[in-house]
Amino acid sequence: MKCEIIIEKKLVCIWLNRDESADPEVLESLEPIYQKFKSINYLVVVFRSGSRELIGLTSELLRYNRRLLAEREVEAKRHG
Repeated sequence: MKCEIIIEKKLVCIWLNRDESADPEVLESLEPIYQKFKSINYLVVVFRSGSRELIGLTSELLRYNRRLLAEREVEAKRHG
């Protein structure tokens, strides 16, 4: 587990690897962290390692976003 506190943004970032993400004890150990930082108005964000291939998924997401943007541009031209 890696934890980073970004004071100027009132943000706590926690990174869990695949094994940690699947471990109920690790997930339970996060609860006191949530409570501690919630009490001082920080946002806690947990990033969990996935099991799928990152490059392919990122490429798919970029293609989807590009197609969506193109569709919106076409609609904007149609309406004026």
